[in-house]
Amino acid sequence: MSQEFQAFGPRALGGFVLALLLGSTSAAIAEDWPHWRGPQHTGVSEATGLITSWSTEGENLLWRRDFIGRSTPVILGGRVFVMGRGGDQQDRRELVAAFDAKTGDPLWEHTVPNSNTTVPYNRAGWASLAADVETGYLYAQGVGGRFFCLDADGNVVWQRNLTEELGRFNGYGGRTHTPLVDEDQVIVSVINGSWGPLGRPTHRYYAFDKKTGAIRWMAQPGGLPYDRNTTSNGQVAVINGQRLFISGNADGHIYALKARTGELVWEFELSKRGINSSPLVIGDTVYIGHSEENIDEATLGRTVAIDATGTGDVTKTHERWRQPIKMGFPSPMFHEGRLYVVDNSANLSALNVETGEVIWHVETGTVGKNAPVWADGKIYVTEVNGNVTILEPSDTGAEVLDRDEVKMPDGRRYAETYGSPAIAYGRIYFTTEEGIYCLGDADASFDVASSPPRTFREESAGSDDPAVLRVVPGDVTVMAGETVDYQVLAFNETGRSLGAVDAELSFPGGSFDGSTLRAPAEGFHAAEVTAKSGSLEAKARVRVFPPLPYEESFDDIQGRGRPYWIGAGRYQVADLDGAKVLEKPVAERGLLRSKLFMGPPSLTEYTVEAEIRGSLKGRRKTDGGLINSGYILDLLGNSQKLEIRTWTAVRRIATAIDFAWDMDKWYQLKFSVERTDGKAIAKGKVWAKGEPEPSDWTLVVEDPLPVPAGAPGLQAYSPASFYFDNVKIYPNP
Repeated sequence: MSQEFQAFGPRALGGFVLALLLGSTSAAIAEDWPHWRGPQHTGVSEATGLITSWSTEGENLLWRRDFIGRSTPVILGGRVFVMGRGGDQQDRRELVAAFDAKTGDPLWEHTVPNSNTTVPYNRAGWASLAADVETGYLYAQGVGGRFFCLDADGNVVWQRNLTEELGRFNGYGGRTHTPLVDEDQVIVSVINGSWGPLGRPTHRYYAFDKKTGAIRWMAQPGGLPYDRNTTSNGQVAVINGQRLFISGNADGHIYALKARTGELVWEFELSKRGINSSPLVIGDTVYIGHSEENIDEATLGRTVAIDATGTGDVTKTHERWRQPIKMGFPSPMFHEGRLYVVDNSANLSALNVETGEVIWHVETGTVGKNAPVWADGKIYVTEVNGNVTILEPSDTGAEVLDRDEVKMPDGRRYAETYGSPAIAYGRIYFTTEEGIYCLGDADASFDVASSPPRTFREESAGSDDPAVLRVVPGDVTVMAGETVDYQVLAFNETGRSLGAVDAELSFPGGSFDGSTLRAPAEGFHAAEVTAKSGSLEAKARVRVFPPLPYEESFDDIQGRGRPYWIGAGRYQVADLDGAKVLEKPVAERGLLRSKLFMGPPSLTEYTVEAEIRGSLKGRRKTDGGLINSGYILDLLGNSQKLEIRTWTAVRRIATAIDFAWDMDKWYQLKFSVERTDGKAIAKGKVWAKGEPEPSDWTLVVEDPLPVPAGAPGLQAYSPASFYFDNVKIYPNP
């Protein structure tokens, strides 16, 4: 590796400043770009000496490497980190990759093990990475719900399966939120239907300890989501002395939460559909937009300025100005009294930040989903259709200095470009469907230094009296008899941390030794840890699973299912032919295909069996099957096939054989997955109920990129009702 990772502290920063004062030969300020919107999260770089033109043929093109990217790079310690996709037809995967920022040399790749998702391949790598300047860690959320922390060399520090642990939705749209690092936590936005009382689908926010992955808080401020695919990335700012996390929500509102506790401070209803644009906070004003139906008039889209100093519902009281600019996806950018926004048609407009008055606008392409960046007196804008535009703004307009189009290798179409530019070390980095690019002056020196710390307004100290408690970890899944170490944190009325406090802890059926819970030794449990300190109380959620085997006949279940299942809200227990069975009915809204997870996501080397029965509505036949550690055995109705697959939309390792089966007839399915010699071997068989089990497996598939582990479960596609009975889950022989 040509660049060794290093953590830049005050000494390195001081040396960098000294080099500038002594007249360094560097043509530009060298600084990292750790957040997708830059060091200050505003889309602005302090770099100077940047290029004004380039070409894909070589002018000011320092390097280009093969990589299919959809998001904005983050740059830290002399390395460029990106999320994207790669692989051939049978090896397609989502990736996190690192390149040397100076030379473009590939340093490492990390494969994201996508499973149980219908997100198509061309939308993998949707979210940008987040980099932490303190630890050097990277945080990534994959389209399939894998959320993980990597060190600078690509090693996994910790990881969570948000789909199988918390019921994260990941539908066809693929829109995925970028994590946000703030102080000692990393905040992730998900739309989910979790277990127990949180089974109702809504848009929730989870804050994880950035070093361990433990959940610090969860917030669900909104109602039912209008959309289950949104991508508004949150922002942290200090308003009225309080540190707030501000984000658009799938219910069409903007919410401000106390950043350290998740408590709701204010809400603003903006749209009748979900919000995809990310907020920009300058001073005490939030700037954000959308392009769906407005709540108060029969028009589509607007850009607004919101006074962020209120409390409660501020929809009718704290709007400072509005403009009918349809800013559906990009985040605004601010510089020296001007707000710069890109609309859906890729027009860049300069607005008076105080009044919203449009000063000028210029066309940068045709499809605007990319946020603009300011650096060295210029604005750099990418556009979906492969356009990269460099503009020089003035008081009356903007001169287009350069515009180039990145095309695919065959030259017949543009390279899709969704990410924004990242500015670091006097260079411009961006990703496209065709490759990752680094632009700059070849004669300028290359210097690596950390960016200045992000600046915030001063926070109010408030009192030293605790006002709220949080129990960490806030949501865990453990095996029977395992232990969990807890910490109870106190915060005052402004959200300032008061540190850990002593508390009385309890859990039904479990025992505490100090702050350590020993989970019940037997049985299934879905309950809460209760912490009491003085007059304050807080709770944390715990699921406990015994070792395999599990058996489920559904005979004693009323309603939706067991409280420890994930996804039970789409299923129900029903009477069929005088017996109780599990039914996947036709969905009243949303997708007809859904999954139910019946165990912990850490399981491996096991077998799932169940009786299944399809049905017919008109000419539409149902599909249904079993889930085993990230793999699906599916009996397909319309195509009359038996299939094993993992990443559904990509059809990765998808292998099917003809199998004629009848609706309204019971069949037995059996599905085993084992891992050996670095591969996963998935084996399935099917036979009519009541007949002898076949001695041979009906279908066997090998996966050279095995999913490491996963929860057992059921899945069905139900244009008509699909039924399950007598489920068994047990260790492989």
